[in-house]
Amino acid sequence: MAIKKSNYKKNKTKQFTSKDNYVSKIYKLLPFILTNSQIRVLKEIRADLESSNPMNRLIQGDVGSGKTIVAILASAIDNTAQVAIMAPTEILAEQHFNSFKSYCDKIDLSCELLISDIKKKEKEKIIGDLRSGDINIIVGTHALIQENIEFKNLGLSIIDEQHRFGVVHRKNLIKKAKDSNVLAMTATPIPRTLSMTLHGDLDISIIDEIPKNRIPIKTKIVNENHLDSISRSPCNVIERVKK
Repeated sequence: MAIKKSNYKKNKTKQFTSKDNYVSKIYKLLPFILTNSQIRVLKEIRADLESSNPMNRLIQGDVGSGKTIVAILASAIDNTAQVAIMAPTEILAEQHFNSFKSYCDKIDLSCELLISDIKKKEKEKIIGDLRSGDINIIVGTHALIQENIEFKNLGLSIIDEQHRFGVVHRKNLIKKAKDSNVLAMTATPIPRTLSMTLHGDLDISIIDEIPKNRIPIKTKIVNENHLDSISRSPCNVIERVKK
C-alpha cells in the first residue's frame, strides 16, 4: 500500500488556486460556526488541492459531525475544475444535492443532480452540460460512471460512504479525469478502510467533534421479540413534534 501511495503521489494533477472568493461567500452564509475539527480538516484538504500531486484523502466522522459542509467548502475552493459527488443511493444523492445547491445557487456555481430517476430529456441536457463544462458541480449515484458521461475538466471526485462502493466503481469515477483529486467520506470505517489507512494508501482526516447545539444521536438495540417498537418509534416522534 505504501508503494501504491508513493506511485500515486508521483502523478501530477491540476493545482487548485488559493483564492477564497467562493469559500468566503459560503462562510458568510453559514448559520453556524465550524468546529475546530472541521477547520483542521479543511486546511488539510486545501493543502492537498494546492499541491501538484493528486489528493487521496479519507474523511472519517460520526453521523452529525459535519462532513457534508466540509465537502461543500472543499468543492468551492476556487478553481476552473469540475467537482463530482457520488453517493451509494438516490435518496442520499438527493440529500447531498439539496445541501450543495442551497449554497451553490447563492454564489453563482451551477449544481445538478444525475440519477436514474430523471427524465431522458433532462438527463441528455445534463450530460451535454458536463461535457461542455457548463456544470460546476454534479451530484449523483452510479449514473456518474456510465460510459457516456464525460467531463470537460473533472478536478475533484468526492465519494460518500465510500465503503459501500466497490473498488471498480471508485476507479471508474476517477478515470473520468486523469489523476483527479479524490476525497472519500465515511462514518463507519471497515477493516479494508482501516488497512488502507494504516498501510499508507490513504491520507486520513478525522472529524472528532460534534457541532454545538446538535441534538445527540441515540442508538438503541432492540430484541427481535420487540421489533414492533421500531415501527412505533417514528410515529411517537411525529406525535411529540406536533405537540
